[in-house]
Amino acid sequence: MSLSRRGFLASGAAGLAFSGLAQAVRAQAPESYRNEVTAYGPLRRDPLGVFDLPDGFEYRIVSQAGETMADGLLVPTKFDGMGCFGVRGPLGLGGGSRVALVRNHELDKDDVNDGACGIAHHLLDRLDMSRAYGRDAAGMPLSGGTTTLIYDLEERRTIRQHLSLAGTSTNCAGGVTPWGSWLTCEETSIRAGDEVLQDHGWVFEVPANARGLVEPRPLRAMGRFDHEAACVDPSTGVVYMTEDEDDSLFYRFIPNTPGRLHEGGRLQALAVRDAPGADLRNWEGRAAWSQGEWLDCDWIDLDDVESPNSDLRMRGHAAGAALFARGEGLHWGDGEMFFTATSGGARQFGQIVRHVPGETGGRIQLFIESSDDQVYDYGDNLTVAPWGHLLVCEDRYSTEINHIRGVTPEGRIYTLGRNVYEGNSELAGVCFSPDGSTMFVNIQTPGITLAITGPWTRFQNS
Repeated sequence: MSLSRRGFLASGAAGLAFSGLAQAVRAQAPESYRNEVTAYGPLRRDPLGVFDLPDGFEYRIVSQAGETMADGLLVPTKFDGMGCFGVRGPLGLGGGSRVALVRNHELDKDDVNDGACGIAHHLLDRLDMSRAYGRDAAGMPLSGGTTTLIYDLEERRTIRQHLSLAGTSTNCAGGVTPWGSWLTCEETSIRAGDEVLQDHGWVFEVPANARGLVEPRPLRAMGRFDHEAACVDPSTGVVYMTEDEDDSLFYRFIPNTPGRLHEGGRLQALAVRDAPGADLRNWEGRAAWSQGEWLDCDWIDLDDVESPNSDLRMRGHAAGAALFARGEGLHWGDGEMFFTATSGGARQFGQIVRHVPGETGGRIQLFIESSDDQVYDYGDNLTVAPWGHLLVCEDRYSTEINHIRGVTPEGRIYTLGRNVYEGNSELAGVCFSPDGSTMFVNIQTPGITLAITGPWTRFQNS
């Protein structure tokens, strides 16, 4: 496989972070995965020790933490959720083969030296403070937010990068909208007075065509909680959301005006019909449902959604909402959506849940429950590939290596890639270019975005 060396010899933080990359190759360890279907064949060892892929696939590094962006700021660390958009209209950057990637940075109040302003905020004069949402107790902008990259698929190079949302905290996952924006979600419910000056735990909207910092307007009607991911039903404009807690709920937001989320709406939580407060985690031998089983759903209206006491999920569960184990990645497919319950299942290796909306509440299915961590372990961010498979990023922080797992429509699991960069960071932000040619994914730490191409049509269902 080939590797772009763009930026590897750059000076400054990026150069320091990647010096000695060739020495970062892991020792040859036993295979860390098992496939239930042939798929694209076995993974090949990457001689540079970054990312293993099947034969015929290759990656290119398109962005690294510490690089200097077009606005003079630095690419922040902790790359997380990400969405890909076609470049159109007044961007002035051309069209055709160019795409925009809007990427989250999961930085919290303690990551003071890892944001766009650099160590000790030495680039603070380059940041428009009027467009930074939150500040710490010292009055400095919080380091979380989003960056936007313009990448040319044909030339296979990054055209520009810039900071697009500033002053937020713990931007984990999110979701693309049909109207061309990225919903970035704060995975925190930290309150003003706890070393920060504003309440956090909101969703913010970032138009993909923004050329600089957007106005940081929290979507308060979508609730204040430990948000994870979002997706939009394109036929209704309803937004679905997950929550990263051991006792999380699954939410939907019905906007007053589809596509105009700032105009407010109604927040609800999913409940299992005729089973109020159902515990769907399948923990401790209490199996509420089995793989493949469908359950009918209802939706419960939630009140006091800005939740000053950070108790929204507790109140929702008391009212009958179902419990999930760490709802994380969420993506819309063909008339349905899928989300991960990262630590769900009897062995807590993870579940994938399918939801099909309907006029009377819809249905949910336990699509996958892993009983073998060598097949699937701690799935987090996910996407629906152009050919209908799920691709799921693992985020197990342990001695295990994190993978990208594929899941066929029949529920058979295979391994597409493996993070072998030193440190065993989680993978995040998996998404595809609109033409289906390129898959993008992040290695969260130290902060690397990869563009992966290969023979996607070569899949063997055997």
